[in-house]
Amino acid sequence: MATPICATHRLPGALGETLVDVRTGDPRSPRPAVIILPGFKGFKDFGPFPALAERLARAGFAAVSVSVSGSGVDPHGEFTRLDRFARNTIARELADLATVLDALDTGGLGLAAPSSVGLVGHSRGGGIALLFTERTPRITALVTWAATGTLERWTAEEAAQWRRRGQTEVLNSRTGQLLPLAIDLLDDVESNRERYDLAAAARRRTVPWLLAHGTADETVPVAEGERLAAAAQGGAATLWLEGAAHGFGSVHPFAGMTPHLTALFDATVGHFTRHLG
Repeated sequence: MATPICATHRLPGALGETLVDVRTGDPRSPRPAVIILPGFKGFKDFGPFPALAERLARAGFAAVSVSVSGSGVDPHGEFTRLDRFARNTIARELADLATVLDALDTGGLGLAAPSSVGLVGHSRGGGIALLFTERTPRITALVTWAATGTLERWTAEEAAQWRRRGQTEVLNSRTGQLLPLAIDLLDDVESNRERYDLAAAARRRTVPWLLAHGTADETVPVAEGERLAAAAQGGAATLWLEGAAHGFGSVHPFAGMTPHLTALFDATVGHFTRHLG
């Protein structure tokens, strides 16, 4: 196929612009598309995501990489939009995904309408991808990498302190920045516990799902992936990568493939090839 080209688009998002990269060999030709959703503190240019998009494009897909409007990053991938990061929520990421999908289907990303659409998400992005897939018939294949088993990732004591202060902070270990979080996320998750129940979404989803997780994940324990797989009641293919950590050996800036990433890329592309037609 033709060498993939990359075009960047800006879409209106819940908190400002959503940045989207599209890689494809021929934008005029209808083909399956795969949307790539990074996780918490992730963005479209982070670590292995550009390499994954390139691999998908070379396999014949239109690869659509997303930095949601609340990612906190600017077009250079720097965390300069901390006011947006502070106010990001699950609901706002779901809304941004819906906008991306609509643009994909209506020519807003410079592509012919795709013949089918898949979704891959990492970490919290994996949980959000599961929710979005379960309620969006247009998504017909799903891959999650190290997906969270729950979106409520704090204790009751931490939540109480967060609410008293009006915000909390999380460390970006890569940059050393303390990133603020207003109570928007706390309110969103606490008021939508049933709607955001990932185990229930796993039980209800019907599309082909590849659930991948590293057994040495230090951020999202593999037990969370095992619970999602159990909730899917045999309806998900699983890939347990022995000794793999949360990033599957990748770093940012990207330093090349690792054995775990190679296996993950192969399985991801294979899943979409089988199920997106």
